[in-house]
Amino acid sequence: MEQRQRLQGKRALITGGGGGIGAATARLFCAAGASVMLVDANAEALERTAAAIVDQVPGARLQTLAANVNDPAQAKRAAQQAADNFGGLDVLVNNAATRNYSAVADATPQEWHAMVDVNLVGTSNYCGAALPLLRASGQGSIINVSSCYAVTGRKGMGLYDATKAGMLAMTRTLAFEEAAHGVRANAVCPGSTLTDFHIGRAQAAGKSLDVLKEQRQDTSLLGRWASPDEIAWPILWLASDEASFITGTTLMVDGGLHVM
Repeated sequence: MEQRQRLQGKRALITGGGGGIGAATARLFCAAGASVMLVDANAEALERTAAAIVDQVPGARLQTLAANVNDPAQAKRAAQQAADNFGGLDVLVNNAATRNYSAVADATPQEWHAMVDVNLVGTSNYCGAALPLLRASGQGSIINVSSCYAVTGRKGMGLYDATKAGMLAMTRTLAFEEAAHGVRANAVCPGSTLTDFHIGRAQAAGKSLDVLKEQRQDTSLLGRWASPDEIAWPILWLASDEASFITGTTLMVDGGLHVM
């Protein structure tokens, strides 16, 4: 099947679309024929991403909304705007996330609340806002972007990893609750992905791109970072009719880290 046809006629809402995996997913969705509502808290990043997609995908059907995912009213606004512009909604990609680098022993309640508000409550907000539309579609699909570290231990990001593990539990519950409504729910667990966020963070620490790339040679069997597109392609597949019998699944897109 040609790429252009894979999501032809589908209508999608993607959070965390200002860069990285969200931006790559939006571009691939548009190139595959979908209409896309792109949401991000960073209005400037969202504008840059939208302009790049429109430039790279002639005729892209793309709408944007600057919004914080932890605000349920803004989630309802995003879903309603997608419905108004596209006539409904078929796909929800919960990609927005925030990070924290505190050890669990040192984390404050405020840090925990900030993580949960975005990574879990934000995901729930968009599920709640989108589900009436996804049910009406008759072929709805939710893809939650979790993390390989939701299932693989490490130190230094316990708050982030705990919330990402919570997303997997939420995904399984959604699969049970929404099957009767024709809505599938799956999760993707990316491994180390070379996004602008990581590049910017390395540059701020005085590290070159070559040094940055070498730092992930031991976090996958493939010995390298993933590109954002390498995560976006599995998301596109789960959104497509090719995955119509897939629900409740956690798809590890981590270069084999989970078996190391």
